[in-house]
Amino acid sequence: MTKSSRPAYPVPTVWFAALAALTGLALFAWTGRSWSALLVVEVALVAVLAIDALTCVAPKRIDVHREVPESMTMGESVDLTWQVDNRAKRLARVTVTDALWPSLGATRRRVTATLHAGGRLRAHTVLHPTRRGRFPLHDVTVRVEGPLRLVSRQATRGVPGAIRVMPAYPSREEVQRRMRVPRVLEVGLRSIRTSGGGKEFDQLREFRPDDDFRRIDWPATVRLQRPIVRQYRTERNQNVVLLLDNGRVMAGTVGGVPRVEHGMDAVLAVVQSASRLGDRVGMVAFDRQVRSILVPTNGKSQLGRAAEAMFMLEPEYSESAYQEAFNLAAARFRRRSLFVVITDLVEAVVEQALLPALPTLTKRHLVVVAAVQDPAVQQWAQGGEHTWPSEAFREAAAVSHLYQRSRAVARLRAAGATVVDAAPGRLAIELVDTYLEIKASGRL
Repeated sequence: MTKSSRPAYPVPTVWFAALAALTGLALFAWTGRSWSALLVVEVALVAVLAIDALTCVAPKRIDVHREVPESMTMGESVDLTWQVDNRAKRLARVTVTDALWPSLGATRRRVTATLHAGGRLRAHTVLHPTRRGRFPLHDVTVRVEGPLRLVSRQATRGVPGAIRVMPAYPSREEVQRRMRVPRVLEVGLRSIRTSGGGKEFDQLREFRPDDDFRRIDWPATVRLQRPIVRQYRTERNQNVVLLLDNGRVMAGTVGGVPRVEHGMDAVLAVVQSASRLGDRVGMVAFDRQVRSILVPTNGKSQLGRAAEAMFMLEPEYSESAYQEAFNLAAARFRRRSLFVVITDLVEAVVEQALLPALPTLTKRHLVVVAAVQDPAVQQWAQGGEHTWPSEAFREAAAVSHLYQRSRAVARLRAAGATVVDAAPGRLAIELVDTYLEIKASGRL
């Protein structure tokens, strides 16, 4: 703990002011006219103040340590613990105030206690962060009152520390439920009916009602006199690269959450799923320039690395450089890959920037473009009775927006991309399902 360099001078408290006011009122009400009484009272007040100041424990005799995890996830809660030790040989009335960031959402930032000589206090607060990023923790103010509570001494010192708030991952449980399906890890998502399957032959087995007839092994069927199918394994070590747009179009909010936060949830979902299936998954975050690159690998720690690569990102209020980002991704990941572009489907941006850059990826790779819908716009477009002219204009604008969005989706599909346009809270799940469908069909 770093000590404060400033001396902690005694300062009268509100209790001393109240005592001085009461004695003044008493003297005012006294019928006598002796100045000696006033002098005695004033000397007594000064003497009591001096005694309290001399017996007040110095703040430097109070040690403060902060216990907090190095990282946490936005939307979750963690405990922060203060340990306060009284190294003085006298009782101390202590108030410790921690200069915590407001966006950490601490339930309290101050603790007050009376510590005996050599005493120790452990106090807790709960953090509910509302913003991602790295939050340095430093200043702690220690205030000690004298035994009579007429004087206090205060000092601010540094208690170095930091906490990293990682992106929220609200789809974690749903993704884990999907990945717990036993056959997912062997032959793809059985619950999604797709033709084909993995490319690596695994074994022969008896036909099941949900099997594709094209998998029937006719020589084995004739030999055993019952339907036999070929079972395939999904190929492993395939490349999946997520391209997260961090530009202007991702700064708008959907359901009170910036679009980029929905995108981060989808990134974490795909990273977890692809790593579980043995694929090599990486990420490129970009806006007007590339902000971070996650090298593809299939290690168990890749999910944590993806969160590390995104937790400091803040949307850049400028147009995204799709061409530069796609050129870098295509040059860095030459092996045929599944590229997942997470952005927004604004028709002007799609036509002027995304579509011209898309052939850089589609000529060799499989491309999925993903975006989150705005349910408020869809609700406005449903129409109904209008009380004010502004409501009619709003409905017309919403209908026009949805029409432009559908045209953008059609143009992207015509350019060879698979488009996932999902509702809030469903983007990550539908992207994982799309990835599993591609794996099960052997398209990658």
